[in-house]
Amino acid sequence: MTTSANGNGAGALSATRPTEISKLDRVVIRFAGDSGDGMQLTGDRFTSEAAAFGNDLATLPNFPAEIRAPQGTIPGVSSFQVHFADYDILTPGDRPDVLVAMNPAALKANLGDVPAGGTVIVNTDEFTKRNLTKVGYAADPLSDDSLASFQVHEVAMSTLTQGALADTGLGKKDAERCKNMFALGLLSWMYHRPTEGTERFLREKFAKKPDIAEANILAFRAGWNYGETTESFATTFEVAPAKLAPGTYRQITGNTALAYGIVAAGQRSGLPVLLGTYPITPASDVLHELSKHKNFGITTFQAEDEIAGIGAALGASYGGALGVTSTSGPGLALKSETIGLGVMTELPLVVIDVQRGGPSTGLPTKTEQADLLQAMYGRNGESPVPIVAPCSPADCFDAALEATRIALTYRTPVLLLSDGAIANGSEPWLIPDVEDLPDLRVEFASEPNSTDGSGEFWPYVRDPETLARAWAVPGTPGLQHRIGGLEKADGTGHISYDPDNHDKMVRLRQAKIDGIDVPDLVVDDPSGGRARVLALGWGSSYGPIGAACRRVRKLGMPIAQAHLRHLNPLPANLGDILRSYDTVVLPEMNLGQLAMILRARYLVDVHSHTKVAGLPFKAEELQDVFTDIIKGADAR
Repeated sequence: MTTSANGNGAGALSATRPTEISKLDRVVIRFAGDSGDGMQLTGDRFTSEAAAFGNDLATLPNFPAEIRAPQGTIPGVSSFQVHFADYDILTPGDRPDVLVAMNPAALKANLGDVPAGGTVIVNTDEFTKRNLTKVGYAADPLSDDSLASFQVHEVAMSTLTQGALADTGLGKKDAERCKNMFALGLLSWMYHRPTEGTERFLREKFAKKPDIAEANILAFRAGWNYGETTESFATTFEVAPAKLAPGTYRQITGNTALAYGIVAAGQRSGLPVLLGTYPITPASDVLHELSKHKNFGITTFQAEDEIAGIGAALGASYGGALGVTSTSGPGLALKSETIGLGVMTELPLVVIDVQRGGPSTGLPTKTEQADLLQAMYGRNGESPVPIVAPCSPADCFDAALEATRIALTYRTPVLLLSDGAIANGSEPWLIPDVEDLPDLRVEFASEPNSTDGSGEFWPYVRDPETLARAWAVPGTPGLQHRIGGLEKADGTGHISYDPDNHDKMVRLRQAKIDGIDVPDLVVDDPSGGRARVLALGWGSSYGPIGAACRRVRKLGMPIAQAHLRHLNPLPANLGDILRSYDTVVLPEMNLGQLAMILRARYLVDVHSHTKVAGLPFKAEELQDVFTDIIKGADAR
């Protein structure tokens, strides 16, 4: 193999030995180390280069819950898994084909996921007696037979990195911090990844510290050169670009896609956008990203708490803007009173909830789908709100536009339920044409609308089709009106304690939500209707369910799949679909919240399969569930 500095950015390289090239259709790599080892950056850079190369991909970052767990301990292990392929994939992979373990804790925490025959690359410099004892190793696993079933490559990454940086003037500690770039260089060599983008990224990231930038680049090149010259690696691997639909793609995370969707919604509606929020894991990146886009009429306000954040967002909507707030489960609980105020005042508001493990502070960095019942019912009184759930990182863009469409059209708060796996995961996103995005323009009230000839403006006069009330910008001449948390009289908006009026207004608000226009549910059934089992899902379960269905169909077993984006109101044809299958199986990362709703509403015995481990479903576990259910259905 011949490479050059101009060809791959890895320094002046020349062929030193022949290597066998193995062509693969897919690979799953997991980088794991201490929370200070830069595994997230390493994985993100490898992902970016895979995206630039044209592979389809999906990622799963896994962060420690502790802000700074003790170094070298299992609670402090941070990992990043990337699955890239030459065809369309749906998940970040069940098990890593390659594990890069930067210390004993990373090895112990992740080795159980590596299949027999998998590749394990370890940083031997960290396998000291002290570090082994920290995580309960009685003996060095590199010296006994415990790793005999794996292809193990022992690499002294710390020592090699320090040697590569010996002439830079960096101290030992600073030099050792670059070992993650050594690992990245080695893996880039193994899988023929382009490298120019990584070097450019490092120079930009450390533009104010050019010595650090060059040190990381030298470490990166040293890892590449090590792979090229060592006898340890006799094979390199190639994964060809995927055949994706024509268009321009970029790698995107769920949180970034949500932010871009909100920017696009502001532009397509012609409204200024205010994000009133309070930082919370894993939703904070929505704030971080939106704060970069002031030139698109975006105002970001980091409030003193969750309540103030949503109060500011609702106030912006009252003033004629698009109000948005973002949070996770604990913050959603604090926002519930103001969401109820939004229901009563009937103002548009987009509430983004990036779900995480609960209850209370729970598992801040882990994923879950357990906020559905809170989103549906977690307010006092009859307080209905629409609920929209994206199914993947790229889908977050469209889900944000859809949530905004509903909020503006029907004058209501909308709950957008993402989750940690979607928020932090990434995949290629086909950048849409602006002309193809929905028209979200609204018409504000401009003249009195009373029906009694008084010439007054009545805020609760409704559109006959949508039941949305008139939206008047405060200060519009002749349109002074009153709204607030107390019950309002139909039409006039005057405070009313009349029982019949309250009954009517409660039913009107519910009818407005029930009447929201949502598309029918589409069922994927390649068997042409022979399937007796339907796999149903919502949110981030889409990928694992879809991958499991593919596996089941390859075994010759028919299975249908459907996925819900709109959870309130549900699609009009859902009941008929559920009743048309012998068995409906519904995997959820909770204890069966949607299953309970569907059973109550449609009187269908939904088979609930649940998991609340803080991690997404694996395709292989759902494959086993589906095959067992199909066999049971066939036996009846």
